[in-house]
Amino acid sequence: MTGAAEYRARAVTGPTTVLVIAKEPVPGRVKTRLTPPYTPKEAAELAEAALHDTLRAVRAMPARRRVVVLDGRPGRWLPAGFDVRPQCAGGLDERLAAAFAGSAGPTLLIGMDTPQVTPGLLAPALRRGAWDGCDAWFGAAEDGGFWALGLAAPDPRLLRGVPMSTDRTGAAQRARLTVAGLRVRDLPPLCDVDTADDAERVAAAAPDGRFAATLARLRPGARR
Repeated sequence: MTGAAEYRARAVTGPTTVLVIAKEPVPGRVKTRLTPPYTPKEAAELAEAALHDTLRAVRAMPARRRVVVLDGRPGRWLPAGFDVRPQCAGGLDERLAAAFAGSAGPTLLIGMDTPQVTPGLLAPALRRGAWDGCDAWFGAAEDGGFWALGLAAPDPRLLRGVPMSTDRTGAAQRARLTVAGLRVRDLPPLCDVDTADDAERVAAAAPDGRFAATLARLRPGARR
C-alpha cells in the first residue's frame, strides 16, 4: 500500500503542522470575482464548498496540528480536528507572515482556493522524511501566485515585503527562499479559483468533490 492510502491507514499524527488560510464564506466578502455570473450568495456557497474540500484533504493526511487561520468566524463548514487562529490585520504578506510566526517546527501553509487538492498532492510535503535535505516546499499557482508554502523553520521575514496578488508573486516568493539559501522542493502547480472560468477548470479536475457538485447546481444553465 503506497501513497495517500498508506497515510490514511496509519496514525493521523505527523511531523508537520498544516495551516489553512481562509476567509469566512460570507456573501459579498468572498470570491467577488465570480460575480457575475454568480450572485454574491452563490459565490459564498462556492467558497464554502472549496473550503470543505480543502479541509477534507488536509484532514486525510498526517499532521502534528491542523489549524485554520481565519478571517471571520468558524461555521458549520469547520470539521473536528482543526484549531482556529484569527488572522492578523494588514496586507496578505503580513497575514501570511503572522501565520508562520504563530507556528513552531515544520509547517505547511495552503489556501482555500484550490479545492482540487488531494491527499496525494499534499503527500510529498507531509510524509515522514519530507524535510530530510529540504528547508522549504513550494506550490506554484497557475496565475503566477502560489497555493502552498512549507518551511522547516518558520521565519516570517521570508514573507514580509513580498508583493502579493500579482502575476509575479510566486516567482518573487520562491526567489526569496532561494536567496535565503533554503533548499526548496516543488509541489505540482494548481489553478486557483478566482473567475468563473477557473471554477469550471477546477471542477473538471476534481469532479467528485463538493465544489464540483455545488458548481453544477449553481451553473447558470442549471437554474432554468
